[in-house]
Amino acid sequence: MSILDNFIKLKENVFLYNKNTTIIAVTKTFPIALIEPLIAYGHKDFGENRVKEAKDKWAVIRKLNKNINLHMIGNLQSNKAEDAVEVFDFIHSLDNENLAYKLFIAEKKLNKKLKYFIQVNIGQEPQKSGINISSLDKFVNYCLVDIKLDVIGLMCIPPISNDSTFYFKKLKELAHINKLTNLSMGMSSDYAQALREGSNYIRVGSNIFDNK
Repeated sequence: MSILDNFIKLKENVFLYNKNTTIIAVTKTFPIALIEPLIAYGHKDFGENRVKEAKDKWAVIRKLNKNINLHMIGNLQSNKAEDAVEVFDFIHSLDNENLAYKLFIAEKKLNKKLKYFIQVNIGQEPQKSGINISSLDKFVNYCLVDIKLDVIGLMCIPPISNDSTFYFKKLKELAHINKLTNLSMGMSSDYAQALREGSNYIRVGSNIFDNK
């Protein structure tokens, strides 16, 4: 199957759960030549995990396609905040006050507003990024009230060796507590579980670009 065929099949499967789901085609490491069929088809949401790669890859194509949304889905260092605000429309990996403040300053400087997901370390794994669950309420308040970032939801990456459903349920509960309506959860291996738990943003790469 072609990349476009893979995407159309994925879209049909996803829309059985929720036709309003945003499918983020994860294009990190893939060249524009492989992505162009999706752009021509009309898809507009794409995910990258490195600021420089996204900036270099998408500079020309975005001038020709103004409706494309770029999503930062990887770990973001605070010293890359200004470049990230320049390049991206959504950031899914907001997870600490220093980064939040640097993004706030960059938005002011560039006169641009982004939409944010707070990444939660839902499995409390020391090797993973994400705000601790115990610090989430305070951090949400800081972002929304103190510096007025447009935080629209929560994001998580569940532990690999466990059933993702438990963690998706937990993130949904945390979003409800903090009055956030969007959930960025689910990747190629577990997007169906995520959709069953209410995810409306999924991040899928291999199911689209793997032609095996």
